[in-house]
Amino acid sequence: MIYLDNAATTKPCDEAKAAVMKGLEVFGNPSSLHRAGLDAELLVSDAREIIADALGVTPDEVYFTSGATESNNTAIFGAYKAHGKRKKRVVISSVEHPAVKNPAQELEDMGCEVIRISPDENGEINARDIFAAVNEDTFLVSCMLVNNENGYILPVEKAFSMIKKKYPQVLTHCDCVQGFMKIPVKAKKLNADMISLSGHKIYAPKGIGALYVKKGVHIPPFMLGGGQEKGFRSGTESVPLICGFGAAVKKLAPNVSANFEKAADIQAYLIEKCNENGDVFVNSRKGGSPYVTSIAVNGLKSEVLLHYLEKREIYVSSGSACSKGHQSYVLKAMGLSDDLINSSIRVSFCRSNTKEDVEKLVLEINNAIDNLIKV
Repeated sequence: MIYLDNAATTKPCDEAKAAVMKGLEVFGNPSSLHRAGLDAELLVSDAREIIADALGVTPDEVYFTSGATESNNTAIFGAYKAHGKRKKRVVISSVEHPAVKNPAQELEDMGCEVIRISPDENGEINARDIFAAVNEDTFLVSCMLVNNENGYILPVEKAFSMIKKKYPQVLTHCDCVQGFMKIPVKAKKLNADMISLSGHKIYAPKGIGALYVKKGVHIPPFMLGGGQEKGFRSGTESVPLICGFGAAVKKLAPNVSANFEKAADIQAYLIEKCNENGDVFVNSRKGGSPYVTSIAVNGLKSEVLLHYLEKREIYVSSGSACSKGHQSYVLKAMGLSDDLINSSIRVSFCRSNTKEDVEKLVLEINNAIDNLIKV
C-alpha cells in the first residue's frame, strides 16, 4: 500500500501507540485525589508540557479538546460570547476549513458581519487585505496557517502583526492543523491569541486536539460540566489519547526542519514528474507546504482517478476529507476552472513517503490516462 492521503489522517507512530497503551494502564481519573488519579494527572501534565514547549508557550495556556473542530468552535464561539454583544465584525479567509467556515456562517446567521478575504488575481491572499478588513467593530480574525487542500501558506504572521499593532483588542485565531509539527510554528511569532491543533494529523490518535489560549485572553468555556481543564473544557480527560498526542509531538519536534526538507525534495520530484506529461497540471503554488500538493489530470474526473489508483493500492484524495465529493470551494477561490477543479486530486506526504512512492503514483496516473482517456 502507498498511502498519500496524510492531510486527511496519518498512521499513528510507534511512540504514540506505546504511550496510548501506557495511558490505558494508568487508568485513574486525572481529577481524583488519590494516587491512581495523581498518576494519570502526571501523564496529562507531561503531555501538556511537551506540546506547550513545541508551541513556545506555557503549559497553563494549553487546553486539551477532542480535536481541531472543537478547538476552532471553542475559539470562534467563545470570542463571540465574550465580545459579540458589543462588536459585530468577524474576518476570515475564503479558503478556511469547514470547521472555521461553518461556525463563521453561523455567526453571520446570528447577526454578525463576516468579511471573507479572497485570493487576488494571482491566487494569493494579501496580508494587507486582511488588515484592511479589520475595524473598531471587529472582535475576531481567524485565518488558517496552511491550506489543507493545496498547501498554500497564508500570510498569518504578517497580517496578525499588523492587526495587533493598530487593534490590540482584536482576538486573533489560527487553525494550525496542517502546519503544526510540519513547518515552524510558534505562538508569539504568529501573534495569535488562540491556536487550534489536531493529533491525528501528526501521527497521534484520532479524537484528540488542543487549543492554545494566550494568557490574559478571557473567553467563556464551550463545554460545561465538571470543571476539568481549569474549568475551560469540562469532561474527563482522555488520558490515553493525550499521552499519544504528547508522544507524537515529542518524536517530531526535534526533526521539523529535517522532515520539511525531505518533504520538499519529494514534492519537487512529484512536480518534476508531473510536468513531463502535458495532461497533468500542478495546482499548488510555489512556496507552500511541501506536504500537500494539488494536481489535476486533464479529461479525467478526480473520483474516477481516485478509485483507479485505489485498486492499485495507492491512496490519495479528491480534496478535503470533509468535502465528501462536493466541488472544492478552495480551488474555486484560488481561480481554477471548473474542469481543473473536477479533475483535481490531493497528494499529501508523511515523513515515511519516498520518491519511489511518487514514481509508482505517476506511473499509474500515466496508465490511467492511457487506459481511460486515450482509448
